[in-house]
Amino acid sequence: MQLRAADIAGLTADYGAGLAPGQRVVAAYAANAGLTRGRQHDEAPCPTRSPFQRDRDRIIHSSPFRRLTHKTQVFLYHEGDHYRTRLTHSLEVAQIARTLARQLCLDEDLAETLALAHDLGHPPFGHAGERALDRALAAAGGYDHNAQSIRIVTTLEHKYLSYQGLNLTWETLEGLAKHNGPITIDDQAGSAVVKATRDVEAWCSLQFERHASAEAQVAALADDIAYLNHDIDDGMRAGLLVFADLVEAPLAGGVAQGLDETDAARAAYAVSRRLITDMIADCVNESRRRLRKLSPTSADDIRAASEPVVSFSAGMTKDLAALKQFLFARVYRHPRVMRVMGRAEEVVADLVARFRSDPTALDPAWASFGEGLTERQRLRMIGDFVAGMTDRFAIEQHQRLFDVTPELR
Repeated sequence: MQLRAADIAGLTADYGAGLAPGQRVVAAYAANAGLTRGRQHDEAPCPTRSPFQRDRDRIIHSSPFRRLTHKTQVFLYHEGDHYRTRLTHSLEVAQIARTLARQLCLDEDLAETLALAHDLGHPPFGHAGERALDRALAAAGGYDHNAQSIRIVTTLEHKYLSYQGLNLTWETLEGLAKHNGPITIDDQAGSAVVKATRDVEAWCSLQFERHASAEAQVAALADDIAYLNHDIDDGMRAGLLVFADLVEAPLAGGVAQGLDETDAARAAYAVSRRLITDMIADCVNESRRRLRKLSPTSADDIRAASEPVVSFSAGMTKDLAALKQFLFARVYRHPRVMRVMGRAEEVVADLVARFRSDPTALDPAWASFGEGLTERQRLRMIGDFVAGMTDRFAIEQHQRLFDVTPELR
């Protein structure tokens, strides 16, 4: 069943009542798997899956996706079994993205694929690892996890006999490149993402100055919804927040007030559940309003729009900004977190420096990759090796190569 943008007006303002449980409709403005712009390397179609489903499965079966199990979200893997990792975060983003896509009559498979793939390029130790790699790789252009995600799916994965990478559809590559928004012409020359997609661009332009599909926009907002809520939960689990803090927190306070604090863990979970529901509802209603105003008849109409069509309302955007500031002050910049992440940056910087000065310290397979490369290329190769490490493997490598390894606690 396919809907026009005008049909969105017939869906109720209550986002949950618009579609019956299990009902799936796809709008004319959704990405169309049957009209995909294809893959860089031609392949016979799959008899049982759409092109976007096939992309999703290639992501799930990739080595970098499995390694997300032991990559930091906010708290390190060994600090507790119940903290989010990059993998569990990606799964939560995918669940929210499917919900949003269904309510907006988009292609759920593409939205899910982009949600699952969006963090493939994160190095060990989360943003701390990224900061350290960006400095260590300055002579090779620095480090950007979004650009690294593209390098992984287009070049670094070695699974197929006929080509490098995963040979994903144009729509998935476009979403990975532009899920955070268009890249202006003025910014393209210095953009790490643009540089990482040169081969793709030579095959079929990603049109950087235009918006990405609505499905990519959904994945980006699902990321915000997921991390803001699970970081509250993890912050409480780590003892950096208590329930009384939530009562005073932006956005969360209105939900927390009046709840029984006898069981703080359950009360906090009630806050998180309600916040996720409210954020999704706000996004759905604001996005439907924008879709009705734009009245797109194709996915390209979404790309050519003057503003994103998937968005929070102005009020929710303001509240979310205040909540992010709260979490930065109370969780992300907490002295305990900053101390551990500072030590993690040392581990990453040490590894890059050692591999750069002593090629024999590299894994033999990776050392062979460096033969015949320029110094800049070899530094980038070292960055690829370190970026692919899990937290625990990075620590193990540091312990192997150095007499003293910082204690990440």
